[in-house]
Amino acid sequence: MKTVTIYTDGACSGNPGPGGWGAILEWNGIEKELSGGEPETTNNRMELTAVIRSLALLKEPCIVELYSDSKYVIDALEKGWVWGWKKRGWVKSDKKPALNVDLWEQLLPLIQTHQVHYHWVKGHASNEKNNRCDQLAVAESKRF
Repeated sequence: MKTVTIYTDGACSGNPGPGGWGAILEWNGIEKELSGGEPETTNNRMELTAVIRSLALLKEPCIVELYSDSKYVIDALEKGWVWGWKKRGWVKSDKKPALNVDLWEQLLPLIQTHQVHYHWVKGHASNEKNNRCDQLAVAESKRF
């Protein structure tokens, strides 16, 4: 099984407001940068979109090393919170509705296709790839 490393980040000006996402996929010494954005969104939506778009590009099941500075994304997946939300009809343990259900529903089948290992990285710090994803995301958000 191939091992693919993915770095992702999202950005939003205003939250909600114009936003962007960026990602870097690495496999076998090859890097591919991806980015996109929306005129009216939130930071968490852009963080999720970066992961969805990255995983959707993989043409076969892979071992994925996923790096993100989003505690929302990493904790929900790594700690299994999202599965609890889904089981309770997209209601969180505090009885409030889960947000971004449409994106979580896109992401969960992708997560199940691959063996994903989650890595949280501190944003705007020393991780060169995360910083590059941030640049891509911010540039996309400024297009709107």
